[in-house]
Amino acid sequence: MKSILILLAVLSLSSIKLFAQSVTIIESVGWFETATVKWQPVEGAEAYNVYCSGEGITNFKIDDQLIRNYGDYYRADIPGLQAGEYTLKVVPVIDGVETESTETNSISVIAHDRTGFSFSDNRVPGAYKEDGTAKDNAVIIYITENSKNTISMDVTGANENPCVGLQEILDGFKKGNDNRPLIIRMVGQITDFSYMNKGDIVVENKNNPSSYITIEGIGNDAVADGWGIRLKNASNIEIRNLAFMNCNSDEGDNLGLQQDNDFIWVHHCDLFYGDAGGDSDQAKGDGALDCKRSTYVTFSYNHFWDTGKSCLLGLGEDTTEGLYITYHHNWFDHSDSRHPRVRFFSAHVYNNYYDGNAKYGVGATSGSSVFVEDNYFRNCKYPMLISQQGTDIYYDSDGTFSGEDGGIIKAFNNYMEGQNRFVAWGDEAITNSTLQFDAYVASSKEELVPEDVITVQGANSYNNFDTNEAVMYEYTSETPEDAKATVMEYAGRMEGGDFIWAFDNSVDDASYEVNQALKNALSAYQTTLVSIQGDAEDDGSGDGGDDGGPVDEGDMIHNFTLSGLNSSFYNISGNLSDSKGTVVYNGLTLTQCLKIESATSISFTSTQNGQLTLVFNEGFEGKFKVNGTAYYPTNGILNLDIAAGDYEFTKGDVANLYFMSLEYDTTTGVKSRVDERIKLYPNPVIDYISIEGTNSIIKVEVYNMQGIQVMLNENCQSFIDVRSIPSGTYLVKIVTVKDTQVHTVFKK
Repeated sequence: MKSILILLAVLSLSSIKLFAQSVTIIESVGWFETATVKWQPVEGAEAYNVYCSGEGITNFKIDDQLIRNYGDYYRADIPGLQAGEYTLKVVPVIDGVETESTETNSISVIAHDRTGFSFSDNRVPGAYKEDGTAKDNAVIIYITENSKNTISMDVTGANENPCVGLQEILDGFKKGNDNRPLIIRMVGQITDFSYMNKGDIVVENKNNPSSYITIEGIGNDAVADGWGIRLKNASNIEIRNLAFMNCNSDEGDNLGLQQDNDFIWVHHCDLFYGDAGGDSDQAKGDGALDCKRSTYVTFSYNHFWDTGKSCLLGLGEDTTEGLYITYHHNWFDHSDSRHPRVRFFSAHVYNNYYDGNAKYGVGATSGSSVFVEDNYFRNCKYPMLISQQGTDIYYDSDGTFSGEDGGIIKAFNNYMEGQNRFVAWGDEAITNSTLQFDAYVASSKEELVPEDVITVQGANSYNNFDTNEAVMYEYTSETPEDAKATVMEYAGRMEGGDFIWAFDNSVDDASYEVNQALKNALSAYQTTLVSIQGDAEDDGSGDGGDDGGPVDEGDMIHNFTLSGLNSSFYNISGNLSDSKGTVVYNGLTLTQCLKIESATSISFTSTQNGQLTLVFNEGFEGKFKVNGTAYYPTNGILNLDIAAGDYEFTKGDVANLYFMSLEYDTTTGVKSRVDERIKLYPNPVIDYISIEGTNSIIKVEVYNMQGIQVMLNENCQSFIDVRSIPSGTYLVKIVTVKDTQVHTVFKK
């Protein structure tokens, strides 16, 4: 017991309560490649550190911006996890020091459903890999209401660096010269930016096949409030887990693929009303999720809330060749029409839930081919329409689609209830059904639509893309009943989002008027988020990226296997090698290193005191220079306590550096509080530790890592004799007339 108390005293430096209140976990759950933990506030805690372990990750410290305060509880979400089992550890920080931690039970994280045309040709849109983890060399920036106009980073090929504000950063990527995967994380309710493009945030990358961009919301309450997202000349883009409310951009769409985009994946978004457009059918906004002149697209697991013109597909392509899109597991929740409304495209529409749709479900025009499979239609007025024939002109000879030529719908195994009318090709109960039909209903998904099944207007036939192995992807379709359950559980933002609304089916199923109560609730929406950890006020200092402002701790950790020579914190020059062996460190398998040669240089600026860790080949104990001073790793690992200042690494002996990290004392809490006036060297040490910087030492105490005091020197002057203690790691506590300081020392 005595040794435990001694260790606590050393770590706390007498500045925190020894028996601080522990964290009470409220909830811990997994979702798609994300783990979440909620906890009650701890009295006296000025911050929290959260660590993630599982599936090869050990105590990975998450970014501060993922930790948020909601008043009576805190929440952290950790995206970018591969499917598997994880535990999260929450640690309060009091007086700058970590206190007692609390760990969750095992959390099951599931994989995203990466199915659809956007994954053709082995593409994986966005800045995450197929297993859900961030792609190599990915850059992560956080957008909050405070940081949205001051976030900055250097972008390769930009007109001017640093690029300040989200749209300027994206304008830099518009040049198509920066190949770093970019992850843009939206946190909380975000209103209009000071610089946008006609009221939208516009994403472009010159269709660079090596560029990957993800825009994602964090948690269940990320909201784009008043603005939309528009894609132009963009490839490999992923947009997920965002709500779009009150969009009033010039284009009028919540989210629009405007022109010349490919390999685009939009999923798990909530799409609400935009501002009323000028036309009579735009009372609920111009569009929710439109796609024009783009291909290899997947829209999946999105929730459409009473939207009017939900999904326009195609405009001005004037060809049916090479245009492919998938809609699956979307919830068309009392939305009116265009689910989708298809021109020209080959569209696969499966496992969607049509829930009280006042106008129609799927519409096919302009020679399009649409495979409608395993969907659940509940009170959808007209489940499927083909322009200028069948039900489209049964009640009104003008039809729905401006007189355009028809397209062919192939339908298989859809469930329908409550519809006004639906006519299958060849239905003997309907006169002339081989001409006036709404869809060709196949007896199996493999069945080809005969060439003589053609549209009344335009004489267009079905292209059977869905049975063409050279075109079609692999997928597993659920039954309509199972798809409905899946959609209701998982469509939209995680956990169903933070906006709660219940439709009145008796009224809303048949109404395509604006639901004024819903519109008022959206206009009045206000997040319950109180604060975001590490979220600076809008002071122009910047946040994240290569901005020279506050440093994200993730940038101070550099894995040469993943990041090569690219870093926003370290300036690195030299040669990489993947033939110098494999090193396993802290759960990481490291296979690429920086060769430490005469021409090699690494420099950086530390703004605080902290601990530096360098990882070399196992067994390496040669010389390595830091600011010209030689240090010697122990079994391939060099740990140094450093003060704030400028640092440069250069060659001592030939070596291979696989990993380096700097952890500031004020954020880790468990490391020593190093005063610039006192330095201990060498470290590691063989016989004597030299003390530099003060002559006011009262005593020096040395503890092993079990908290047991192994040395006491009350007459210390300028060195400590450690020849009598075994090799290992020790805490050296230095008591001066002014304060008490603790250093970590390694005895060889």
